[in-house]
Amino acid sequence: KTAAEMRALLDARQMVCSSFGVSHDEALNKTDEVAAKAKTLGAKFVRVAWLPDRQPFTLEMARQTAAEFNRIGKHLREKHGLTFCYHNHGYEFVKHGDGTLFDVLMAETRPEDVSYELDILWAHHPAADPAALLEKYGSRFKLIHLKDLKRGVTGDLSGKTSTENDVALGTGQINIPAVLKAARRAGVQHYYIEDESSRIATQVPESLAYLKSLKQ
Repeated sequence: KTAAEMRALLDARQMVCSSFGVSHDEALNKTDEVAAKAKTLGAKFVRVAWLPDRQPFTLEMARQTAAEFNRIGKHLREKHGLTFCYHNHGYEFVKHGDGTLFDVLMAETRPEDVSYELDILWAHHPAADPAALLEKYGSRFKLIHLKDLKRGVTGDLSGKTSTENDVALGTGQINIPAVLKAARRAGVQHYYIEDESSRIATQVPESLAYLKSLKQ
């Protein structure tokens, strides 16, 4: 579908596209085209969620990526009034100094040009604490993917796990209430339930019910 066709489908269902996901190559080399599509869709955020051929992630890659993100984000902000976001995917949490290479990405990207979408499963999977990240970086996180990881699954830095390890919120390993409290304090603007398992017909309603059950 074209962006215009997608917008018509959304409008007919009274749905809104808040964030437009594109490849790293598109964001870097077709920035104006990406911006035009985002505007057609009505999105305010442009998001990249994967860095091809940059795993295992290295310090050199982190610094190169940060420079590229600054360039993309500045162009989207100055020329199009859009906000660029990077969505973590697990492999960025390689240990470096007193922190990780994700901290390098944060440190070397300009806050006015580069924001982030926290995927809580892809923070937890490599042994980071999503709530602690929200507390540490606050308003750098504009968006959040809410997903939970099946109990007993051991994570790593691969950025990969079976989609069948996606479980209904509140039934897995992640402390969802702590994440939500930290996200509220951080001022997260949009929350997305993400479930890529074969059980979405049952698990998404379960996740919605769980979120509604939590005390405000």
